[in-house]
Amino acid sequence: MDEYQKVINLTEQLIVLAKEADAIYEEVRKDGEEKDFYHEVKPFADRVRLACEQWEQRVKQWMKEAEFKHLFPQQIEQTAQNLTDVSVQAFFPKTSYKRFKSHVQSVLFILQNVKMESVRILEQKGKEDSSL
Repeated sequence: MDEYQKVINLTEQLIVLAKEADAIYEEVRKDGEEKDFYHEVKPFADRVRLACEQWEQRVKQWMKEAEFKHLFPQQIEQTAQNLTDVSVQAFFPKTSYKRFKSHVQSVLFILQNVKMESVRILEQKGKEDSSL
């Protein structure tokens, strides 16, 4: 699997994790009880943080090599940070609903854009390679 396909796969993985964090938050908010830090919060947050670090590094490297429309390195950094924050905040019912949902929404928006741009760039690269 080439490096660019890894970016797409990591992006899809982060989309799943963001949606999972949102579902966890909805459940925690409904129950009104915080989850166990060492058994639930930390393992999930660590998994998200590791995936975010790999994704951020690869996307920013790819951005140096290809032209991403309407996406900038700062957005990638902020998205990784927001998703890392959300992965912890999801487990606490006192987290601000509006703020949490806003962060999830912005994370998903950028991730979807990265995925679309990645596919577009790969398709364009494929067309250029086939015309040689």
